[in-house]
Amino acid sequence: MSHGYSPAWRKLTIVILRPLLLGLLKRDWRGRANVPAEGGVIIAANHISEADPLALAHFVFESGRYPVYLAKSTLFDVRFVRNVLRGTGQIPVYRDRADASLALEAAEKALLDGECLMFYPEGSCTRDPELWPMTGQTGVARMALKTGAKVVPVANWGAHELMPYRRGARTGLAGSLKKGVHPFPRKTMKVIAGPPVDLSRFEGRPLSRETLLAATGDIMAAITGLLGELRGQEPPRERYDHHRVLEERRRARPATGAVEAFEAAAPEPARPANGEPKAAGS
Repeated sequence: MSHGYSPAWRKLTIVILRPLLLGLLKRDWRGRANVPAEGGVIIAANHISEADPLALAHFVFESGRYPVYLAKSTLFDVRFVRNVLRGTGQIPVYRDRADASLALEAAEKALLDGECLMFYPEGSCTRDPELWPMTGQTGVARMALKTGAKVVPVANWGAHELMPYRRGARTGLAGSLKKGVHPFPRKTMKVIAGPPVDLSRFEGRPLSRETLLAATGDIMAAITGLLGELRGQEPPRERYDHHRVLEERRRARPATGAVEAFEAAAPEPARPANGEPKAAGS
């Protein structure tokens, strides 16, 4: 059974969203030729805002591909939204459920059918105070090595000015952003795609934790380097490890008092050393 979608639904989203995005946002796009014109491919991007999926989708579409996201299953609970998502071939992700692995099976099928899959290896919007990419989870590496699909690293910058992540860090650049949606003046969405990440050294290896972590590190390094180019800045030598930060906070919190109150009052810790990203559930 092939990956299903409705050409009519896809055409409808293009007719509605393309002129809207062209009018709402300015563009600084680079490297579109690095997005393969055909065949299954994984687009691995950094995640800085709840607005960047549309900016990235526009970039990928204008590069000649229709983007397919792995979307939260709760979005499929809304009737009209469900119709749009299923009609355009988006893939539901069921978290905290026994059938969560079905999303990866559907994603693999879509890749084999030649789709362009959009992934955020970080798993969520970055919590890095300066909005650099965090350590990655291993789902992208696992899927690429299992299917042989190319991984095209993509970095984006500017969506945080349109809509800062509401749960972002309270310090640094993230802490200086005013929450809410700010369409005016028009924001420039900077997006750059690099050449596919060279994962050839992992071919033929068992998909062990060590292999997946190393491949994930290569993917995240490529994305981070591209973001440094967009920002005109040198990326940090160590990536922010959100899971380690949360663990440190849990260990340090007072014996009494609400966790929320502690986390609200706790200062952002220094950037932790590069640790092993969480593999389970990625």
